[in-house]
Amino acid sequence: MKAKNAKELLDERYGKRGTERREKFREEAFSFYFGEIIKHRRKELKMSQNELAERIGKQRPYISRIENGEDIRISNFALVATALDLTIEVKAK
Repeated sequence: MKAKNAKELLDERYGKRGTERREKFREEAFSFYFGEIIKHRRKELKMSQNELAERIGKQRPYISRIENGEDIRISNFALVATALDLTIEVKAK
């Protein structure tokens, strides 16, 4: 049996690039990834979800949703990143 690479596995499980199912997976993966970055940094700073929420003018459940990979608006992501002393870099391909 031939081993499959990551692209083949993704194609098999979520469809080819550009399909609705694959794009939905990609968006969810990015949300999860950003949530993990935020959670890790918050804990690194020994900050509670409540403290972070207060810093950005939101409620604690909002921070929980972000950290659990729920969708986050870019404007709110920028607020959270700033509160955690993170930088956001945008590059052209």
